[in-house]
Amino acid sequence: MIYVTGDCHADFTRFNTKIFPEQYEMTKDDYVIICGDFGGVWNRFEENKHEKHWMDWLEDRPFTTLFCEGNHENFDRLYSYPIEKWNGGNVHKIRPSVIHLMRGQVFQLCGKKFFVFGGAKSHDIDGGILDPEAPDFKKKKKELDKEWLPYRVNHISWWKEEMASKEEMEEGLRNLSQYNNEVDFIISHCCATSTQAQFVDKTFSADSMTDYLELVKQRVNFKKWFFGHYHDNKNIGPKEILIYEQIIRIL
Repeated sequence: MIYVTGDCHADFTRFNTKIFPEQYEMTKDDYVIICGDFGGVWNRFEENKHEKHWMDWLEDRPFTTLFCEGNHENFDRLYSYPIEKWNGGNVHKIRPSVIHLMRGQVFQLCGKKFFVFGGAKSHDIDGGILDPEAPDFKKKKKELDKEWLPYRVNHISWWKEEMASKEEMEEGLRNLSQYNNEVDFIISHCCATSTQAQFVDKTFSADSMTDYLELVKQRVNFKKWFFGHYHDNKNIGPKEILIYEQIIRIL
């Protein structure tokens, strides 16, 4: 069995048995895939008590938790885990059954091919990105707090790695070509530019990530595409599904 859900932001209560009783029939060979903004690896330098509790709690679930990265992740921490090969693609194992699916990889799950490409551009940053090492950091932060302008702090609440690199994009295309540009499912955080234009306002404009996913959309034959990021649950056409709190079974 494979289930898919959307952004968690470190709140994993939707996976308790009351909300998700389907897990009683699941094993570690069954999967729940989170479409980015996992948020479980967030504390600045190391795993703290709160984080350890929830990662251990997820590890104790009867299923295996998989996730792609969103834009709300601590990439310094996430990328510090060793890269391992798992089911055809590169991963970071947070726990034996809590696994980060890296960008541009194709995974074989339950006999189906999944192309995964996480990441997105943060839009809730009207106040900009502050550098904690800058001499005027405290002054700028105080001004923004006073004006109630949302901002991020580099390497504390924002990382440039939220956006895919050229190398990651190229690797994704190479991996897809090895499967003749044909997969069963695509998992991402944001979506293709043409898809995004169908349901969001000008707050979300096209960028290098959505344009790359547009290229994937035009080039790749797929059955269903699941993505998060936009905090809603809706079908965007017959093949693309925006998902947030819902947990839906796809296999």
